[in-house]
Amino acid sequence: MDFEHGYAHNGSLRMYYEVHGQPRPGRTPLVLIHGGGSTIESNFRELIPLLIGTRQVIAVEEEGHGRRAPIDRPLTAEDSAADVAAVLRQLDVPLADVLGFSAGGHTALALAMEHPAVVRKLIIASSMAARDGMVEGFWDGLQNATSADMPEVYREADLKLNPDQQHLERLFVLDSQRMLTFPGWTDEQLGSITASTLVVLADRDVIKPEHGVQMVRAIPGSRLMIVPGNHGDYLGEQAASDGDLRTMRATLPFLLRHLDEA
Repeated sequence: MDFEHGYAHNGSLRMYYEVHGQPRPGRTPLVLIHGGGSTIESNFRELIPLLIGTRQVIAVEEEGHGRRAPIDRPLTAEDSAADVAAVLRQLDVPLADVLGFSAGGHTALALAMEHPAVVRKLIIASSMAARDGMVEGFWDGLQNATSADMPEVYREADLKLNPDQQHLERLFVLDSQRMLTFPGWTDEQLGSITASTLVVLADRDVIKPEHGVQMVRAIPGSRLMIVPGNHGDYLGEQAASDGDLRTMRATLPFLLRHLDEA
């Protein structure tokens, strides 16, 4: 894929971004925020070409991921939201639609709550807002996990960009601690979101379907979509889809309809 890329500065941190496609009159740019352990390619390589026919896409990589070197701070949704806001400022984008997948959904939620003026539409994909939203056994499994438990496609993607194994190890620590220390948000906090929001889950996701219901009851005017699939295959995410893009193609029209609705 041909695209422009660069880094935006937020203090000492450099936020990597890619800009795919051209601005479209009357269409708000769409920001894509990947999930834990991932890169732009491993999460969105299949999705981006299907989006740029109708809108410009801005994809980012969070601290310690992909082309990003970590700095001496924990990885949190709030810090990453500030990093994304820095990208939008540098690109002179005053208003964006935002799709956050998995842990990237936390960043998208934080962006909508802490920088509401820059978020028009929001898609929260396979992400939770409270710790009890995860399926049984998730937290115990994560507590005992190591970098060797990461999906092989994630390990290969990071090592391709960063031959030093230490980058992968730091990435795993950042992501696992981000999740293990995640406090969650109250219904009151979620109720402050003003962006038009679509919550998307799969029926075999790591997020409980009933948690999706709780989220849309808390976020004003939000909608819920549950698709048959697993954690991210409906976005073409490489580890989840394993190259089978049928669920992504079936889901995409509903995502676009949400973005295009007045």
